[in-house]
This record gives sequence, structure tokens and C-alpha cells, in this order.
Amino acid sequence: MLKLCLKSLVELTGNKYISKGIAAFTSSKFSRFLIPIFTSVYKLNKEDMRYPPASYESLQALFTRQLKPGIRTIDNHPSSAVSPVDGIINDYGSIRDGMTISVKNQQLSISELLGGESHAADYNNGSYIVVYLSPHHYHRIHSPVNGQISDSRTLGGKSYPVNNFGLKYGTRPLTTNYRKITEIDTHGKNKCAVIKVGALNVNSIHVTYQSDKLEKGEEMGFFSFGSTVILLFTQLSFSMISLNQSIKVGERIGHFG
Repeated sequence: MLKLCLKSLVELTGNKYISKGIAAFTSSKFSRFLIPIFTSVYKLNKEDMRYPPASYESLQALFTRQLKPGIRTIDNHPSSAVSPVDGIINDYGSIRDGMTISVKNQQLSISELLGGESHAADYNNGSYIVVYLSPHHYHRIHSPVNGQISDSRTLGGKSYPVNNFGLKYGTRPLTTNYRKITEIDTHGKNKCAVIKVGALNVNSIHVTYQSDKLEKGEEMGFFSFGSTVILLFTQLSFSMISLNQSIKVGERIGHFG
């Protein structure tokens, strides 16, 4: 009974009308009074912010804030891949012949995640990493590699929480949530899929890149609410990373070759 009640609560958070209400309120000036509370409760790093918290017109404006220019150092080794976000490493590993990945002890289908077997085939025997962004984190997304966008698409409908609670009681949120997928061909002929998974289904993912050519560390978009990024690589050897490790934009996660 408890599990059923918790599952119902998760389902409720994916309701589009509730999502719209939350989005409308947090983007309005009436949410400003929550900014100091949000900043304090989630211990936001004021030193990283481009502007002080009191400068933002709404809670959503604070949530989608930019960093001070130059505050993140981008690993510039030509064969490296870097973290596209500030977050926590939830899981990482190899993609085997079964074409599944394991996230928090859940087996997820690469085909379902990407929207079809034809999209998934390139990543067989490749690698994956999952990075979770909590409310504490900076929520803009940057390119993990140098390369050219070969495909982009939007999948999914409702969006459930992607925290531990949502992963446990939701309906496969990482493979069914509203998500935007950007596939990038690197100059070394490898491929990377940047899968941006929303946690609320009303305009929760926004794309900002203006060209199909991306430089490592270049901004690609941002999340309006809580979120997760899943990276798939055709060929990548991971560097010294570990589960539950905090990671920042531009830090090396692995290298090609």
C-alpha cells in the first residue's frame, strides 16, 4: 500500500497542469520572496554566480543563472571528453551487447532511451555516464566534446522526478521522460549523444546553441527545473571518476582512443 501511495505521488508530479502551475509561479515576480530561502536551503554558491541573488527577477531566473565568465576551466586535451554540467555522477560504465545500461540498479534500454534501434546501434560496446543535477547546482548544459551536430530530436511526454525517489517509484523516468537528444560527431570520427532529461514537462529543457558546430565547453542549453544528463559515447575510456562524485563543467571524464 505504501509503495502504491508513493507511486501515485510521483505520478501526480508529472501532471501537466501541476507542472504549468509551478512553472508559471516560479517564473513570475511573485516568486522573488523565495530567492533568499532557496539560496540558503540549497546552499547555492554565490561566488560562482554572474550576478548576486537579489538581482534576479524570479526564482526561475535564479535557477537558470549563468556563471561568472572564466569561472570554469575546460580541459583542452584534443582527445578528452568533459562534463557538460555541474552535478553528481549517478552511474557510468560500458554498453554491452544487450544494449542496456544500469542506473541505480535499473536496467535501461538504449533503444528506448534514444528512440529506436537504428539510433542505438552506433553505441553498442560504447560507454555511458549519468550526471544528476540537484536544485543546488548550476543548470546550464555545455558541450562535452569538439564536433558537429549530426542529429537532434525530442522524445517523451510526461516528466517525473529524476532524483532517487523518482527513480524508485516512477515509471522508468530516464527513458520515458520528456527529453532532448543531441548527437555530436567528433573530429576523431567518434560519436557522442547528449541526452537531456527533464523533471517537469512544461518547457523544462531549452536549447541555446546557434550553430551545428560545437566547441568543448560551449553552452548548449539549460534546464528550467531539476534534471539529469546522460552521455553515450561510441568509444571512451573513463578517467579517475567514481560514483557519487561531484563534478563540474569542463572537468575531464575520459578520453577517446
